[in-house]
Amino acid sequence: MNAETNAPSAAARPTNRLAREKSPYLLQHAHNPVDWYPWGGEAFARAKSEDKPIFLSIGYSTCHWCHVMERESFEDARVGAFLKEHFISIKLDREERPDVDKIYMAFVQSTTGGGGWPLNVFLTPELRPFYGGTYFPPEVRHGRPSFLNLLEKIVEVWKTRRADINESARDVTERLRSMAAHDPDNAFPTGERELHGAGQSFLTEYDPMYGGFGHAPKFPRPSQPIFLLRYAARFGAADATQAVLHTCDGMADGGMNDQLGGGFARYSVDERWLVPHFEKMLYDQAQLVQLYLDAHLISGNPRPAAVARDVLRYVQRDMTHPEGGFYSAEDADSEGKEGKFYCWTLAELKALLTPEELAVATRYFGVTEAGNFLDHSDPDPLKGQNVLSIAVPRLEDAEKPLVESARAKLLAARSRRVRPHLDDKVLTSWNGMMLGAFARGYGVLGDAGFRDAALRNLAFLQSKLWDPATRTLHSRWRDGHRDSVQLLDAYANLLAGVTDLYEVTLDPAHLQFASDLADAMIARFHDPAAGGFWQTVADAPDLLLRSKDDYDGAEPSGNSVAALALLRLAAICDRKDWRVAAEKTLRLFAQRLHQFPHAVPHLLLALDFSLQEPRRVVVAGDFTCGSTRSLVQAAHGVFQPHKVVLGNAGPVEAFARTLPVHEEYSQAFCCTGTACQPPTRDRATVQALLRGTTP
Repeated sequence: MNAETNAPSAAARPTNRLAREKSPYLLQHAHNPVDWYPWGGEAFARAKSEDKPIFLSIGYSTCHWCHVMERESFEDARVGAFLKEHFISIKLDREERPDVDKIYMAFVQSTTGGGGWPLNVFLTPELRPFYGGTYFPPEVRHGRPSFLNLLEKIVEVWKTRRADINESARDVTERLRSMAAHDPDNAFPTGERELHGAGQSFLTEYDPMYGGFGHAPKFPRPSQPIFLLRYAARFGAADATQAVLHTCDGMADGGMNDQLGGGFARYSVDERWLVPHFEKMLYDQAQLVQLYLDAHLISGNPRPAAVARDVLRYVQRDMTHPEGGFYSAEDADSEGKEGKFYCWTLAELKALLTPEELAVATRYFGVTEAGNFLDHSDPDPLKGQNVLSIAVPRLEDAEKPLVESARAKLLAARSRRVRPHLDDKVLTSWNGMMLGAFARGYGVLGDAGFRDAALRNLAFLQSKLWDPATRTLHSRWRDGHRDSVQLLDAYANLLAGVTDLYEVTLDPAHLQFASDLADAMIARFHDPAAGGFWQTVADAPDLLLRSKDDYDGAEPSGNSVAALALLRLAAICDRKDWRVAAEKTLRLFAQRLHQFPHAVPHLLLALDFSLQEPRRVVVAGDFTCGSTRSLVQAAHGVFQPHKVVLGNAGPVEAFARTLPVHEEYSQAFCCTGTACQPPTRDRATVQALLRGTTP
């Protein structure tokens, strides 16, 4: 349920062109009194024929401030009429077209110093930007112009200073092209120096009080702590390990972690991880599972494993299509109020719990009469709202059953509330991340249900989004329809996820599919001359420019994911061409790695993997038998980021196919290069060899 809960029914309201679209975000705007167009040729042609500027508004369906601006401006008939008279108005879902969003976000960030969503940009009919910003209020507020006044000024300038606008837009476009360029001949070497410098730099931002890196608002950005764990292993940096484990505890205890249903909100607005921005994104769940699995393997503590398990179960329960695809996100708002689904008043707890449960639960979850959350963006906010967090981590043994019974009652009561809006589109890139998280969850935790979820997801993606005849991978599926967009992120993230799935199942069919994906990705996106991968295919007609994404933000860039996935797959299959493509990507971004490591923490993972020969655990035997599964899970039960796990069938490297298969049982060979330790059937021996200790 979205922001228009109390609006007239859809049947009674006029519709615009967005009603024909599949994006949940565009459909949310299908009844606005704005003459919206989707991004595409019809809008571009209309802008040219009528010589009107384009108003491009970009957001996504679970974006809180997008909802606010819709209520305040896009539902206003005066705004709709003005836009129709003077502009060609386009709505774009950034999650469906991250390539378009990146171009215009770069423009707004370079001209205003900030960015975010909603992203509102004014373009010439040639798609060149000349003015932009993020949220604009309906009235002058906090130094921001009112939206309608801004529109009036844009129209005036368009009419009186058109030549200036055109010249400025051309200059801006050239600057954007320059910003997107990378020097393939840069002289920066890459090695341990970059890894060490990055780790030291990241640790200067560590918050020793609450965990995390940087100041409020705090984002998980899992690639950064995941890299720090590898940095700690390489350089013996115990302080880095402690910083990451502390951060994991802080996030798990805070309100950003859904203490009842599992899963993490997008970020915390405060430094304590207490008050979240409540939307839940699939890509966060996937990456945080990987982080918490690492934390569990390094610490031996069952708590991070429990957190990872809760996230995976949340996605299984609330974010999975009946046929196995994973949905994109859940909204922050329900019934027009941010956090209403997740927050509690003290009175509500009193009505649901016994006195004994109430006494323990209020202390444990930090519930008070006054509450700890107030939505300052709401003119009529709910009062006394409490975000549940673990305020008292240690309980007496007698108190633990009371907390669990209280938790069960609260979860049951919450299930009867109006749920936040679900963005039910299936994005290949995010599904690839989540597929990998479920696969590795099975490998580390041994839960066959997680393996089954990964297998069903892969079957869904292969059925709905992959064309085997042309080796084409589509980007989005929803409601029986897939798009025609080709994006590096989709290929790279699915490649990484399928490689994870192969390494925990050793099914040769998965390795063959990963091989097909790698070849298709290189054919469509790789730049063999300069190195690196383009974000889009060469013949995309609706893009102002073509770029190579080099920023690992909330989501890692396609280049970073592709580089690491190709290095891993090259080690499994001994494909020199894949390794060369990955290494050329690292060289292209060497200056970035050296000077701005904060921008590329996931690419640092690829660099770290590239600097030494990975240990190979080759399990010789039938991949379906129990002894194979036991040895594979033993290999995944050790924190050893410089390893690959493979079988001896299918398109694996030639040496693995020469290893002998015993008729009665499987056995593991731990190898480096062409040297292998004696075969073993013992799980502890496999783990000792991976740790580099004596069996």
